[in-house]
Amino acid sequence: MLSAADTVFLLDVDNTLLDNDRFGRDLTRRLEELFGPPAAARYWQLFEQLRAEVGYADYLGALQRFRTGLDDDPHMLTVAGFLLEYPFAHLLYPEALEAVAHLRRLGRAVILSDGDVVFQPRKIHRSGIWDAVGGDVLIYVHKERVLDHVGQRRPAQRYVMVDDKAYLLAAMKRAWGSRLTTVWVRQGHYALAPGSNEVLPPPDRVIERIGDLRALRPQDLEVTA
Repeated sequence: MLSAADTVFLLDVDNTLLDNDRFGRDLTRRLEELFGPPAAARYWQLFEQLRAEVGYADYLGALQRFRTGLDDDPHMLTVAGFLLEYPFAHLLYPEALEAVAHLRRLGRAVILSDGDVVFQPRKIHRSGIWDAVGGDVLIYVHKERVLDHVGQRRPAQRYVMVDDKAYLLAAMKRAWGSRLTTVWVRQGHYALAPGSNEVLPPPDRVIERIGDLRALRPQDLEVTA
């Protein structure tokens, strides 16, 4: 059995450790209050267009595009402040930080997230996740495509990836095989979408809530390719 020094736990953030769907609902509500429902819908249209272009969720970049035609509207500063000062610690799933602490007793816990280089790290800081992993944070555009970089920066014999997106876990499993144990957390709209449990290869472990990781034992990490 591998020792703690041999194992790196890679943890997603959005809808894995914190409820990012709720953040989206709160942002929609604030946009509707400030600009009206049609404008809020326009923001999300711009958001999706930008995500298709850059490959990740860029809330601040979408706000810059949303600004067009609203340059003299003081509510722009209000919604900017809403994004930058949002209390992300309120969105942590129950026992999320306790689960991280448990994993750190079994190995090294590392945040592996997709996102931009401003808002995503701020979210991780303000939620308390940054401190929970001792600042051990990696953020990429497409994390499943840069596993060679992950392996170089956080070398280990065994990796465990915890994520709410089964298709990303499958892509990483195809790349790393038995070197990786995949843990699918069935939280959030991606995990609960129709067909989300039909990916190949299937996850090695399935849990219903992030707090279930507190029961993870070293022997649960031993899987085949």
